[in-house]
Amino acid sequence: MDRYKQIETFVQVAEAGSLAAAALKEGVSPVMLGRRIDALEKRLGIKLMYRSTRRLALSEEGGAFLERCKQLLGDWEMAENEISAGRHAVSGHLIVSAPAAFGRKHVAPHAPAFLRQHPEVQISFNLTDRVVDIVREGYDMGIRIGGAVDPNFVAVKLAQNRRVVCGTPAYFARHGRPKTLEDLAKHNCLAFNLQGGQQRGWYFKRQGKLVTIRVAGNLDCNDGELLHRWALEGLGLGWRSTWEIQRELLSGELETVLDEYALPDYDILAVYPQQRFQPARVRLFIEQLRQIYARPNYWLENA
Repeated sequence: MDRYKQIETFVQVAEAGSLAAAALKEGVSPVMLGRRIDALEKRLGIKLMYRSTRRLALSEEGGAFLERCKQLLGDWEMAENEISAGRHAVSGHLIVSAPAAFGRKHVAPHAPAFLRQHPEVQISFNLTDRVVDIVREGYDMGIRIGGAVDPNFVAVKLAQNRRVVCGTPAYFARHGRPKTLEDLAKHNCLAFNLQGGQQRGWYFKRQGKLVTIRVAGNLDCNDGELLHRWALEGLGLGWRSTWEIQRELLSGELETVLDEYALPDYDILAVYPQQRFQPARVRLFIEQLRQIYARPNYWLENA
């Protein structure tokens, strides 16, 4: 059996967290992957992982071997790309996660142009407001808006963004404007629920420190576009990104409050696992998005 395939399978299964998840991604049976790992363990004479039908755990030797294998595969892919540079087009399957509304408006629409430049690439999108585990769920990269980034990931800033509290003039006429963060407790706040991947709290900066304010309201959901619509209908206060509401702010349909507490660096990021080798399809797609978002008036013209 091919030694390279055994090592590749070992890494895939370890990162996916189960034989079933890795098999689904590769399009083979879990039994086949199990046989490859059995052959690898037999050849090495070491137990690399303890497996069950639901989960697996690496042995101490398996954990150490995993890091060496990831480095080996990265070096191998880099060597192949270097030797074939200039002879082959960018290729492979690019799997991208992005927030639902942002992905529909500002990520997926740019895929056709990318594919025209790189016809040997295939792109798959998962658009969800849930914060996905990029490595465990098998993504090459993800688009994130604000929030902390795992130190095991590389984050590339694609565009500047802020997170602000907003409402309609009619809402403020009926309920008044919050003057302090604590005033939010008196207002109907439109927030993500737990299924949306967030706790029901909004984040601000006060005196240079990050603070979380618990909010409540009579409407919540797991979809940011619906929260945006409810805010425009005057049903409550929204906590929205500036990329999303620039047109409504200019038209006066929405107004911001508590701007002195707004997060100034809730930027739009591309994130991918930290590794020695970055596939060209990932690097080029990130660069394409960065250049598109930097165009003058892009966010107003594509709101």
